[in-house]
Amino acid sequence: MIRAGPWDHGPVTQLSTQRPGQSLHQPGHNAPPNVLGDVPLGPLDGRYRATVAPLAQHLSEAALNQRRVHVEVEWLIHLTATGAVPGLRKLTPEEITHLRAIVTDFDADAVAELAETERVTLHDVKAVEYYVKKRMEGNSLSDLTEIVHLFCTSEDINNLSYALMVRDAVALVWLPAAWALHEDVTDLAFELRDLPMLARTHGQPATPTTLGKELAVLAHRLGRQLRRIDKTEFLGKINGATGTFSAHVAGAPDTDWIEISRTFVEHLGLTWNPLTTQIESHDWQAELYSDVARFNRVLHNLCTDVWTYISMGYFIQVRGQGSVGSSTMPHKVNPIRFENAEANLEVSNGLLGVLEQTLVTSRLQRDLTDSSMQRNIGIAFGHSLLAIDNARKGLAGLDADPEALARDLDATWEVLGEAVQSVMRVHGLEQPYERLKELTRGRKVDAEVMREFVAGLGLPEDVAKRLTELSPATYVGVASKLVDQLG
Repeated sequence: MIRAGPWDHGPVTQLSTQRPGQSLHQPGHNAPPNVLGDVPLGPLDGRYRATVAPLAQHLSEAALNQRRVHVEVEWLIHLTATGAVPGLRKLTPEEITHLRAIVTDFDADAVAELAETERVTLHDVKAVEYYVKKRMEGNSLSDLTEIVHLFCTSEDINNLSYALMVRDAVALVWLPAAWALHEDVTDLAFELRDLPMLARTHGQPATPTTLGKELAVLAHRLGRQLRRIDKTEFLGKINGATGTFSAHVAGAPDTDWIEISRTFVEHLGLTWNPLTTQIESHDWQAELYSDVARFNRVLHNLCTDVWTYISMGYFIQVRGQGSVGSSTMPHKVNPIRFENAEANLEVSNGLLGVLEQTLVTSRLQRDLTDSSMQRNIGIAFGHSLLAIDNARKGLAGLDADPEALARDLDATWEVLGEAVQSVMRVHGLEQPYERLKELTRGRKVDAEVMREFVAGLGLPEDVAKRLTELSPATYVGVASKLVDQLG
């Protein structure tokens, strides 16, 4: 049977008595009263708000409206400055300052005012247009109010606003956090560059490496993706209802509107897209989200590897660990930072994948799927940022345990079979692989067994001495030197 919440004082309802299609909102299934107030629905606006708050300045609905105001204002200034519209007067420096102050003064009250206006217009960009016009009335700009939004379709404003939002969110918030993580992993790689570790391929003991070299591999992978993201082109367009400048030409036929469009988009610090439908094609967004998702996957790999090293005892969680590891087992310190990061990376990649796949397609010259999809950009980046933060905190709480690594190495002398049979090949001995296979496969080999085998091979004295002195802990090649490739 199912009981309703503590607010329900009706009879207990038997599950089997509910008829198909019967509503749960009946006696026994009353909705809870609104006793919790205005509470967040999702974790990014709840328990994780402090971590992702910087993104809200760039990827929230309020940030979108602020960028829309910015684009509308700059378009008006551009039209007057370029003489694109015959007879349109120039703005004074004071008027330009007044217009740009509409953007810099945009605050919580402005957000509320726009929301109120949108309840009347039922159109978000039209509400922005009215918001700008209202601030031009009753002063020297009142004669130019109808120039606001001139020749523009909503997507002329929206595509530029989103490009500015995403550009700033990536450049000012996400990338600095991601690079800081990369630096953390790099520092740890250099710190542990000389610490030998038993490698595992397919989960089985394999040729030893160093813990620092393995972290360097992950740092190198993260850095490659960040450099790709750092080169992202943020495209924009302003060319009318179907990308043909038709209204522009009708209103001012002698103006070079292609050039006016290009210079305006570039003035905003974006890359001009000359060929679009009503919407900018969003291909640059798909490319960016694919790169961010790939970074997320590499970070996910780092988290699972570090989690595994912790479970094997190679890392001890000691620094800054004041949290409760288990509600019943006081000895435990769980690797929750890495587990939290894994989960948030998966959520982020789920959203980034949908954005990437959906935004590149629009039916004919326009459909509205992109409008709803783009409102989730902040959530996708928020979960990635949260994962980065957790991974950094997890890494900061780690100390390597050289004794644990040494124990595993000393228990697996059979991994020297690769070295011995390679030397045998170099010196022309018969069946080197097969002889080492017989010696090592399915058997535990210790130092004494391996050294006796080497002594009986008849190798040159200096070669035999070099092999005899080799141990799993010293059989790491140039692993330490490879860390220098991180630069």
